[in-house]
Amino acid sequence: MTDQQNSSGKKDEVEESGEHFRYSATLRIFGDPLDFDEISRRLGVAPTRILRKGERRYSEVVPDDMWQYAAPVDRSHHLEKHIDALWAAIKDAKDYLIALKESASVDVFLGYQSDSSNAGVTVSHTCLMLFMELEIPFSLSIIVI
Repeated sequence: MTDQQNSSGKKDEVEESGEHFRYSATLRIFGDPLDFDEISRRLGVAPTRILRKGERRYSEVVPDDMWQYAAPVDRSHHLEKHIDALWAAIKDAKDYLIALKESASVDVFLGYQSDSSNAGVTVSHTCLMLFMELEIPFSLSIIVI
């Protein structure tokens, strides 16, 4: 594996040895009902996926409306780039998102996927600002394939 420096001074993992690393950061909003147009307008971004209550997501039926926006970063780039890009896109709507939590569920789905049994992920303290400012938990979905 080789490294490339990213904008925060950290190293991105690059697949040279055949190991697989994928990352993601997605803002998710769930509620019944959600005004998708209002959310998009207030956040200033178009959703990467929306689902209405009762539609299928993978093999399950969604119990509420779902609006989501994934950071537009290649999945091979380190998790920090995803978090930073997501926060840059939505931070101006911080007050709106906090108020929205009164009527909807707001979270950030972080994904980390690897086929390496010795892999791990480190996230700089500066990336935690998104979670502190939105008053939401930091949780990471880890998938080893």
